[in-house]
Amino acid sequence: MSHSHTSNAPIAYEMGVVRQFAIMTVIWGIVGMAVGVFIAAQLVWPALNFDTPWLTYSRLRPLHTNAVIFAFGGCALFASSYYIAQRTCQTKLFMPALAKFTFWGWQLVILLAVASLPLGLTSTKEYAELEWPIDLLIAVIWVAYGTVFFGTLAKRTTSHIYVANWFFGAFIITIGVLHIINSMAVPVSLTKSYSMYSGATDAMIQWWYGHNAVGFFLTAAFLGMMYYFIPVQVGRPVYSYRLSVVHFWALISVYMWAGGHHLHYTALPDWTQSLAMAFSLVLFAPSWGGMINGIMSLSGAWDRLRTDPIIRFLVVALSFYGMSTFEGPMMSIKTVNALSHYTDWTIGHVHSGALGWVGMITIGSMYVLIPRIFERERMYSISLINLHFWLATLGVVIYIASLWISGITQGLMWRAVNEDGSLTYSFVEAVVASHPYWFGRFIGGALYLTGMLVMAYNVAMTVMNKKPVGADKLG
Repeated sequence: MSHSHTSNAPIAYEMGVVRQFAIMTVIWGIVGMAVGVFIAAQLVWPALNFDTPWLTYSRLRPLHTNAVIFAFGGCALFASSYYIAQRTCQTKLFMPALAKFTFWGWQLVILLAVASLPLGLTSTKEYAELEWPIDLLIAVIWVAYGTVFFGTLAKRTTSHIYVANWFFGAFIITIGVLHIINSMAVPVSLTKSYSMYSGATDAMIQWWYGHNAVGFFLTAAFLGMMYYFIPVQVGRPVYSYRLSVVHFWALISVYMWAGGHHLHYTALPDWTQSLAMAFSLVLFAPSWGGMINGIMSLSGAWDRLRTDPIIRFLVVALSFYGMSTFEGPMMSIKTVNALSHYTDWTIGHVHSGALGWVGMITIGSMYVLIPRIFERERMYSISLINLHFWLATLGVVIYIASLWISGITQGLMWRAVNEDGSLTYSFVEAVVASHPYWFGRFIGGALYLTGMLVMAYNVAMTVMNKKPVGADKLG
């Protein structure tokens, strides 16, 4: 993991764009999660719609998902991939002006989403709701991103391509393909288009996209982060390099086939559902291979968990990665899915991955990255990182436990039948039963958001170069 260079002259890395993306990661994280907490509150107190169309749950929910995935997650991935590629290839970014274009272009896409989604301008495809002109802009930016990233790899001064870059590379190529194919549409006006595909084909392509957005954007790419920042923070190499390579190829080969499990008991052909289920179950192995590799990289450094809350973030992220990649294959089993489908259990599962894995690996990585790119000795306050860790962990646990209980309650109530075959419960009774757990979700989300505000303060103080506090706490 050495960053020494053969010649004596240090490389002037391109850090401006990394700094911009890192700061926007924190800002968009707060925005996206604030919208999430607001819509969670709307389910508890419906009057919070204020009888205003653009404040309704149905319009703000896609804004929330797009903001946390593509604004918060996306900025984190741009920042870390640009940083990691330069450091591990020991060369400056290829075409730095194009890298700057990806930053401003990505912020424009986010602002267009913020404007268009509350107005109800939507393609109606989950995680791909943005209308065709924005989709075209995303495609252009993505090709530019790929050019910068692979160009940097091509001009590397090292013989070896570090494993994190394999994950970033797979993510960039796959997301480009998924986005372009799933977004194919026939425009009828500047703000309205219809999918090029029809019926069950449209659904299949949508979930091939949707599940691989999870598989490549929210998993493979963040594993790239994990494979760099855990060794850096722990100060020792990856446990098994061979396992990391096997993990990479197994994960990207299998993930592609699992999307159909979103469509159990629908018009999708039964054999397609079963195939997707089989691949989902196989997916468990490479996922846990990656988790074990990350956790075993701490061998001999476990005592650091007591003193270093950044390592705690990274390890808990891996634990949630392991947990949600066990839960996902389990929920893809048709008999389990018959209970879980369309319930809050699914939403709980998504958030154990999103808040637990993606959120925590991002936060931990940003705490490693930000002092380095702003040339500070360390973050302003270690005790504030510790406070953030407990707010985030408590928030996730309350959130997912609430929705597990709510979801299983819903599933059981919906399929309960009387002796004459009539439904035991009306839909409204299931809503009433879920109400207290929705309050639990609101509390969990609010705690997680509070942690992000603590982070923003800590980052601001670090960037403004305020003298670090509590240095003695570093054991």
